[in-house]
Amino acid sequence: MKLAEPRSCDVAVAEGLLRGGNGHYKKTFDDLTGLYADGAAFDALLAERKGQVAYEVTSYTPGTKVSDLIMGVTRMEPGKVGDEYFLTRGHIHANGDRPEIYYGQAGRGVMQLESPDGEVRLVEIGPQSICYVPPYWIHRSVNVGAEDLVMMFAYPADSGQDYGIIERSGGMRVRILDDGKGGWAAVDNADWRPRSEAELVEIYRDAETAA
Repeated sequence: MKLAEPRSCDVAVAEGLLRGGNGHYKKTFDDLTGLYADGAAFDALLAERKGQVAYEVTSYTPGTKVSDLIMGVTRMEPGKVGDEYFLTRGHIHANGDRPEIYYGQAGRGVMQLESPDGEVRLVEIGPQSICYVPPYWIHRSVNVGAEDLVMMFAYPADSGQDYGIIERSGGMRVRILDDGKGGWAAVDNADWRPRSEAELVEIYRDAETAA
């Protein structure tokens, strides 16, 4: 049996990149249309920063099996749209029973988590802190600091991503805003809608078998 070869990659913290990987993608501010509550503030931001990178991901993917582990680095720009901190699109894993870890490298962030049933968990991330995202949790990164938020991540290679789950519910249940005191606060998202029973059944389709 031929084994996979070991691989070494370097985390370039200052640049927010994984050196030696085989994947790289960027999301511009244009790609985040519709995610923020203050549409006028977002339009003003877009007028200034259209086409500019909001966040980028560099990664290494060794294969596509559940036993393969994708690893990479996310770098997020700092800033706000109105009072709402910059965020990623967020997702749930298409194979919902797959977990993920995030390891803070630089900056200050919040991992925003939401169960399919609407429970909310908020985990602060800073340098040398690790956030474990259990199976079935929707998750999104928020940069609540004044500098780039840089995080290393790892998850099973067959996880997949469903980005539409957030859009279908009118966003995540809370928004992360500047509290006016140098910190952040979670406020209810008035547009949020509970997921249907049919969608919950589909999300948890493998849970009973796994149990």
